[in-house]
Amino acid sequence: MRTHTTRRLFGAVAVLATLTLTATACGSDDPDTGAPSATPKDINAALEKGGKVTVWAWEPTLKKVAEDFEKKYPNVDVELVNAGTGDKQYTSLQNAMAAGNGAPDVAQVEYYALGQFTAAKSVDDLSPYGAQKWGTSFTTATWDAVTGDKAVYALPMDSGPMAFFYNKKVFDKHGIKVPTTWDEYVEAARTLHKADPKIFITNDTGDAGATTSLIWQAGGRPYQTDGTDGTEVTVNFADEGTKKYTATWQKLLDEKLVAPVSTWSDAWYKGLADGSIATLSIGAWMPANFTSGVPSASGDWRVAPLPAWTEGDMTTAENGGSSLAVPKDAKNKELAYAFTEFATTGVGASSRVAQGAFPATRADLESKAFLDTKFPYFGGQQANRIFAESARNVGTDWSYLPFQVYANSIFNDTVGKAYVSSTTLDDGLKAWQDASIKYGKDHGFTVNP
Repeated sequence: MRTHTTRRLFGAVAVLATLTLTATACGSDDPDTGAPSATPKDINAALEKGGKVTVWAWEPTLKKVAEDFEKKYPNVDVELVNAGTGDKQYTSLQNAMAAGNGAPDVAQVEYYALGQFTAAKSVDDLSPYGAQKWGTSFTTATWDAVTGDKAVYALPMDSGPMAFFYNKKVFDKHGIKVPTTWDEYVEAARTLHKADPKIFITNDTGDAGATTSLIWQAGGRPYQTDGTDGTEVTVNFADEGTKKYTATWQKLLDEKLVAPVSTWSDAWYKGLADGSIATLSIGAWMPANFTSGVPSASGDWRVAPLPAWTEGDMTTAENGGSSLAVPKDAKNKELAYAFTEFATTGVGASSRVAQGAFPATRADLESKAFLDTKFPYFGGQQANRIFAESARNVGTDWSYLPFQVYANSIFNDTVGKAYVSSTTLDDGLKAWQDASIKYGKDHGFTVNP
């Protein structure tokens, strides 16, 4: 096995190569993506015969999974290759698929980006391999993210239900109670900044993933995919949920209560360490980044449920997460599916969770060992209980555009202006909407405002 791994930056913004709409998107009534019929007998025969499976992925926990797979099936060689994250891998993958050669047998694809590959029919429907049987094994949000009508375009690998991370040391010093609503969050931001102008409630310079996740939690559903061929989409940021988000976040921007610091930057890590960035509303995969990136603040931070948009509402959203898909041009499809299933279910999924990945599988989320895990970084808190509750309460019916990767790449050219000028978030989202509609129409989609 040849392994290449690098640290993943969650929520990376990618640039979409031009899509050719040769087939259906997620949600289509015709899930024919070229996958041959396969039976367990066919897959077992392929495993016995053996061969090489090339996997493009950045997730480091797959290294042990690949080793375990090879041990169980000694005639199979897994070549685990890090072809980049976000835009780097997706561009390479799109180019290989367009060329008709060079594509891997298995590819890690984030949920927000999967639509661009299903829209071009460049990944197989995994239903003929028996993938439908796993539907109840995954959380609703992750399973919805990889399926469309009768098709299963990938298997969920991990998830990112959102939670609220806060610096307890800073909160205690200034007498701040953990906010349970976003209105209380704004008041906490004002109190902290007034007490010490160097403290900001959080950081934000404009991030498509963070923005859409909070809109999702607020009940906004700006994206819809309709039509029998999956090429009719709606983009509308004027719905009630989006307005809830912008009304709140605009106050934070107008009053300069958020640090103008980009996530994953050196300044961001410094702010988390010294308490000048007091909270994060982010995916449940974040603890490992605290431990490795902000070791000096161990014991200062805690985890709580995400603030609610309405008192008592427990609805949350996903922020990040990825799947494993089998490209249409994969050379060893039975072996590719066998590895995909092994890595995302059963012992493979549990192995990854034991290494720190956040599960998409219900069994792992509900296991006593997982729920009882104590996090020394968070003062011994059993944070997985909060994360698991969030996973159960993710809002339903969310969807991304089949060209979301491109849409995210122009976020800072549109909505991003609200962070550096007098443009409001509402105006920025309208500009993002208009630019997304134009791109969709130019590339063969029927797009409705």
